[in-house]
Amino acid sequence: MSHFTLHTIDTAPAQSQPVLHKLHDTFGTIPNIAAAMANSPVLINGFIGLFERVHASSLTEPQIQTLLLTNAVTNASAWPVAFHSALALNQGVSRADVDAMRAGHLPGDNRLAALSMLARTLIEKRGLLNVSDEARFLEAGFTSEQILEVIAVVAASTITNYTASVTKPPLEDAFAEFAWSSKDIE
Repeated sequence: MSHFTLHTIDTAPAQSQPVLHKLHDTFGTIPNIAAAMANSPVLINGFIGLFERVHASSLTEPQIQTLLLTNAVTNASAWPVAFHSALALNQGVSRADVDAMRAGHLPGDNRLAALSMLARTLIEKRGLLNVSDEARFLEAGFTSEQILEVIAVVAASTITNYTASVTKPPLEDAFAEFAWSSKDIE
């Protein structure tokens, strides 16, 4: 059992409450991961700033969800895998591509595969990309600027992945069908 409180808007520290309001407006609820993050105004405020910028990048929402799901699987973080599986499907990523990423494989869509591979490589190599890693991404039709945007997504995702691993928030019923374990990686 976690010793971290899952805050509501009313119970959260005052500096965390505006972020919880924003997330509630965005999702219609406060995701349990954000409720846990609210224990630290520093964490949740840093997260929301990056989160907003990531979603205002040149990447599409299906591309962002591909990155977030890949990152969650690569970091073996169960809550974010379930959450981003649902969001990826809602954003039009195919069930086959979501299932492939959940199993630790690349999606069949070539551009999504390039994004997924770059994200996984950034995490596994701790940012030490080589020329061929970058070339593979650029050959899929992306830009050098978008490599940097992927880094921003990886950073935002790392916040949620690590927070979930430390705080162990319960999975909401709405995402129960997407429950995941690192044992699901083939």
